[in-house]
Amino acid sequence: MQVKYQSDFAVDESTANKETGQGLEAWFKDLDSQGGVAAGRRPLLDYLFRERKVNAWWTTTLMVEYEAARGVTEKDGRPNGYNICVTKSVAASPDVVFAAFGGGAWLGEGATCDFKEGGRFTDAHGHAGTFKKIAAPKTLRFTIEGEGHSPSELVEIKLAPAGAKTGITLNHNRCPNRAVADGMRAAWGEVLIRIKEELE
Repeated sequence: MQVKYQSDFAVDESTANKETGQGLEAWFKDLDSQGGVAAGRRPLLDYLFRERKVNAWWTTTLMVEYEAARGVTEKDGRPNGYNICVTKSVAASPDVVFAAFGGGAWLGEGATCDFKEGGRFTDAHGHAGTFKKIAAPKTLRFTIEGEGHSPSELVEIKLAPAGAKTGITLNHNRCPNRAVADGMRAAWGEVLIRIKEELE
């Protein structure tokens, strides 16, 4: 899986001001006034998106950068980071779609895939991971590793029947920065397109 690690926008004071109407530090003070980190991520995200009308990309970015600026970490001592979601609908049954992931073709040429819980996969571009949960034909969960990635990143793929099609929802959690999040979102989108083209 080839990934271009590049943020859609620069994450800095001037770009935030241009795109959202105020700079990062002003947004951080704004979030402090809404109860700060003690209020929790969801209420603050809702505030930015629903009340302040900040678009989805900047809502997430402001929240993650705010948590980093305030030193917020999870129980493992690492930041929650960026969480991305990619979806696709495929004209095939969940069993067929799940088998496509198990075959490892989505990893690209030169990949290895030991498709079992505890099994490992690698690709030709420096990514690797461990399968944590394989519950056919509904759920696939695995770690993702590579240069620039955090040790706590986890990918979960959920399949759901939708008539003659299968809905795929892929969540990639705890990306360490915006460049990894945007790069992986684009790469996972291409993976799901390849699976769709393979099966339809």
